[in-house]
Formats: sequence, C-alpha cells, structure tokens
Amino acid sequence: MSSTARFQPRMFSRFTHQLALGVSGSLLLLSLTARAQPAELVIQHAHVLTMDPARPQATAVAVRDHRIVYVGDDAGLGALIGPHTRVVSSGADTTVLPGLQDAHAHLIGLGMSLQSLDLRGLDSTTVIAQAVARAALAHSADQTWIFGRGWDQNRFQPPSFPDRAALRALDAAAAGHPVWLRRIDGHAGWASSVAMQQAGITRKTAEVTGGRILRDENGEPTGVLVDNAMDLIDRILPQPSGPELEAAIVRGSGFVAAHGLTAVHEMGLGPDAIAAYRRLAEQGRLPLRIYAYAEDPIPTKLQQMPHSLAYRAELDRLSQRLGPPEHSGHFTLRGIKLFMDGALGSRGAALEQPYSDDPKNTGLLLTSPDHIEMMARWALVHGYQIATHAIGDRAVNLVLDAYQRAGVRAERNARFRIEHAQVLSEEVLSHRRFQDLGVIASMQPQHAVSDGPWASQRLGPERSKLAYAWRGLLNAGARVCGGSDFPVEEADPRLALHAALWRGMTAPAAKPSADALSVGEAVRLFSSDAAYAAFAEDRLGRIAVGMMADLTVLEGKLVLDDKEPSPSDLPRRKVLLTVVDGSVIYDGLGSSQAARPRGRGVSRH
Repeated sequence: MSSTARFQPRMFSRFTHQLALGVSGSLLLLSLTARAQPAELVIQHAHVLTMDPARPQATAVAVRDHRIVYVGDDAGLGALIGPHTRVVSSGADTTVLPGLQDAHAHLIGLGMSLQSLDLRGLDSTTVIAQAVARAALAHSADQTWIFGRGWDQNRFQPPSFPDRAALRALDAAAAGHPVWLRRIDGHAGWASSVAMQQAGITRKTAEVTGGRILRDENGEPTGVLVDNAMDLIDRILPQPSGPELEAAIVRGSGFVAAHGLTAVHEMGLGPDAIAAYRRLAEQGRLPLRIYAYAEDPIPTKLQQMPHSLAYRAELDRLSQRLGPPEHSGHFTLRGIKLFMDGALGSRGAALEQPYSDDPKNTGLLLTSPDHIEMMARWALVHGYQIATHAIGDRAVNLVLDAYQRAGVRAERNARFRIEHAQVLSEEVLSHRRFQDLGVIASMQPQHAVSDGPWASQRLGPERSKLAYAWRGLLNAGARVCGGSDFPVEEADPRLALHAALWRGMTAPAAKPSADALSVGEAVRLFSSDAAYAAFAEDRLGRIAVGMMADLTVLEGKLVLDDKEPSPSDLPRRKVLLTVVDGSVIYDGLGSSQAARPRGRGVSRH
C-alpha cells in the first residue's frame, strides 16, 4: 500500500470535520443574521411539522429571501416581525408542512384534461355517449376531435369493456366528430369509428406487440385499444403547439397549487413539452418546482430489439440528443421514464400467475427487459435517473433483475425508481431487494382506494395481501415516495395523505388497517422522501433554517404523536397557503378553494 493510500482516511476525516464546522458556522451565521432583519412571511401559533429529526415540531416559522430563517416557538420571533412582514396567526388550529410534493404525476396531462370531457365516475357507456353528444352539439359547425378521460369499465354493469353496440351509440353521439376517450389509468382508450377510419384500423389490422385491439366475435374492432395499441390513434392526433403546452402547464399549476402542491415529478415528457417547460422556467413563469422525466427516447419498435445494430446506434446518439441533466430555475430534467407493463384495471399488468378473473391472461410486457437493462447502463454512465413503470409482480421482478444486471447498487446512490410497484412477490420483501439495490418505490396511495372495489377479483385473496404494500416496503427498509398519478387520480395531496393514513377506510369510527401509515410516515412520503427521490433533500422536504421556503399550510391540527388518532376529515380541510421560494402562489385565507372546472371535451390542438 502506498503512503498516499495509507493516509487518505485520516485526510478525509479531517476534511469532513472541517466541512461540518463550516456548514454549522454558516447556519449559525444565517440564524444570527436572520434575527437582525425582519422576515417577509411569519406563521405563528401553528402546528409546524418540520420533518427535521433535530426538531420535529415547532409553533412558528419565518421566511426571507426565498429561505427559511427561523423555526421555533412564538417567543423567539422577536425582531423578525417588522412593519412589512405578513403575519399569519390564526385563532383556529393551523398546520404547517414542508411543501407537499407529488412524486408521480402528469401536469401537462392535467392541464389538457381540464379542457376535455371528465368521464370519472360515469357508470355506463350510455352516460358517456350522452356526454360526447353534448360536446358534439356545442361544436356542430366543425369536425374537431372530441377528447375525454376517466372512464372505468369496472363501474359498468356488467363490468366489461365497451362492445360493438356501445361503439354504434358512441358514433351516433359523436355526429361525425372523431372521438378518443382515454381510460382512467391512461392504459386503454376508446375510439369512435371515424377515429379508427382516420387511423386505418380495420379487422385486418395486425396486433401490436405489447398491446391489444379488442374485437367482437367476428373480428371487428370495438374501438377499445390497450397499452401499445393506443399508438395507432396517438400517432394521428393533432399535436399541441408550444403556446398550448405552456398554457396547459400554467393551468395545471394553478389547479394543483390551490390544492397545496409545491412540486411535481412530471413523468414522460417529449421534446416539445420539455421545451415548453424550459421557456416558462427561463421567463420566471413556472410557479411550481418541476422535476422532469423524459419519455423513453428509444423508438417503440427498437425497444423490442435491444441487441440489434440499429438499437446500439440509437443508444450511441442519446448523449447528443438528450444532453446532460439540467437545472434552470424551477425546472430540473434528470430522469428518463420507461415502461415494463400495463395497468391492473385493464388487465395489462404483468403477473407471475394468471389473473384470478381471467385465467388465460398474465398481462402485457410493453418492452423487453433487456431494454430496461441497456437504458440503466447508459443512465449510470451519463448521470440520469431511471424510473420504470411496473405494476404487476412479474414486471417488478423483471425490472429489479434488469437494474441489478446493469450494476445498480445502493452504494452507487443512483436512486433508480420503480413507479407504482402495486403487486409484489414475497421474495422481493423478504430479500429486501429494493433496499439492497437502493431502488426507490414510487407509490400512489390513492390507487389502493380507487382499485379497492375490484383489485381482489383480479388478484385473488393471497396476492392481494402483497398489493399496495407500502407498509411492507417500509418495514423492509426501502425508500418510498408518494404521488397520485394525476390526472388518473384527483390532483389533491390531502386525498393522497388520507389514503396513506386510512388505506381507503373512511368511517370516522373505523380504525386504520395494519397497512396504514402514521401521520409522520405519510407526510414524509410527500415531503422529505419525495425530495430524496429527486436528489433535493439538501434544500427541500424539511422545515429547517437554510432550507428553501416551500410550505403547505392547512387548516386543522396534525400531530406526530402516534397515540393520537389519525384525522378522518383531512380531505375536507382547507388549504390556507401554498408557498414556493417564499412566494405565496396560492392564498386561501379569506377565499374559497378553487373548484375543478368541467371541460367541454373539444380540443383544437
């Protein structure tokens, strides 16, 4: 061993000691300086849940110059309150949380959906056709596309996909308009006959790898396309312009800010959407923090041929096409979103054993596991974070295997993710595979609520015990971050927190199930652990001096005492303030909460 190697540990230890002293001194200086100048915003007499182990709770917080400058009790505010300080001091119970983050969402999709048909909760194809007819009547002078989202065949009687009779009713309602209605999870769509004609879909159209074209007994398409088969319609749709994308981002941002979100992990962006985000960030028009994931950059057909020369040539060009990870203002692009399987609701999630309610079906693999491995290897070299959609237990196992073959290990701190992880195998939990690989489980508690009425039919009683298992993952030492997948679910972190606390149980007298989380655990999913999943734990996710001033202020009391019952009314509690970088981006004090607009369903983009 060389003398240089022999003395490195001691040198490193002294360096880290000096660095710690420097950081500590800087925070002390910041704290002392803060007390000498008035703050811009002070919140006092509140329940402040800091997510900071050094001081988990406080009663007051002060903000200046984009950062938190004080956390403590009311008596310590002193000179921080000046003549121009905005002071929030409510007589009623008020809770201050680190700015809540949605770790898996589609903000542009939400912005677009606010101007399309909202089909959630509709219980028949007849009611859906009536909604389409109203949209067609409002635009009878043109033949623009009618878009909608949110239908769920599990609500129909019987709970089956639309058939040819339903297609005829849809065509009559559409009055010549092409119609494209996405299922609630985005993994299936229902097209009218005019839309299929424009896409060239007939009984002779071949099946699509990783997808399904549903047909009647005569082989005629019913209009329902599952997973990769949706590309047949998507490729002919009119694409939104740059200004339309920007408008959707701003529209969606305003909606989620009114519901308490300060940051969104935006999944699966194409080049035009990325460019729109860049423009808004450069112009200072992006109120939220956006941590973005680019869509899979490898063409769909090549994903199935990861060992071909064409695939390798495409991979070689990626560094030029994507460039290095970037950060500008409130916009960060560091991730790539991949897909392993489909969704449970449309029976496209890839399972190890057949569906309990469809014994000949084990789901769909949308891409080759080798493609996941190749992309993971590329990302490790180029500094990108991979987030792979995997819902079924087979899909989760394949993604973990691919990550492992690529060289992903906890000590590499790559923080690769699996999105959804809804069904797990016993082996994944008992062998602590997420923890050992340092893979983050990005989960959506609201899915357990909305899937609850039918998930056990898909999975059977034994597999259901390993579904939506965020408690099991936490007990196994895994990192879990929380999201909603909006607009699949409502874009409301109060609903997400409620689902994590109660796992779908809503009766005030009911006790949370064994899988439910404590208040501290639930808030952590949407604050400090969401920040960790975005490599931002040094500046976001905690209320502590020196951290960025991102806050979510709710009415009512939340406490970290596990002996206290979890609140059952959280979804009804008002959002009082949403603060990003010290600026109030939503002010609910003295005003009513924004309501979701109902779209008319016609789009011209």
